[in-house]
Amino acid sequence: MTGFFLARLTLISALLLLPGVLPARAGDPDTERLTVRTASGARHVFDVEVARTPKQRETGLMYRRSMAADHGMLFDFGRVDTVAMWMKNTFLPLDMLFIDKNGRIVKIARRTVPFSRTIIYSGAPVLAVLEINGGVSDRLGIREGDTVLHPLFDASPEAGR
Repeated sequence: MTGFFLARLTLISALLLLPGVLPARAGDPDTERLTVRTASGARHVFDVEVARTPKQRETGLMYRRSMAADHGMLFDFGRVDTVAMWMKNTFLPLDMLFIDKNGRIVKIARRTVPFSRTIIYSGAPVLAVLEINGGVSDRLGIREGDTVLHPLFDASPEAGR
């Protein structure tokens, strides 16, 4: 019996060492609530990790093997500028929502290709990018011109409601 339990404990320990399986640790990006309001008035709430530091933005969702359907990552660039993203070391197909300083979605890159080094440009000056699971924006009817409500954006006094 002891050998069996030791083998299970070793397996569990090994799984915890895999990227994307570890629980949140101190120093990980903050988790906050964010709402996307569509032109039809629908509201979709996401729990997002906010990548504010250069290191957090550089790592992003790399090495993660799964993400809950109502989760994502918000990249806060700290200033308005054109930005470029890629999918290097990213296992998950993602939708990238490029967001201006007022919270308006100016571009959506849908179902980006895992591990691709192809550069995905914002096409316009933005303050942030929201990454959610690939296909979620289509499933929820999220389109360019819709609004993201979060304290980061100027036009978000009701963020998270």
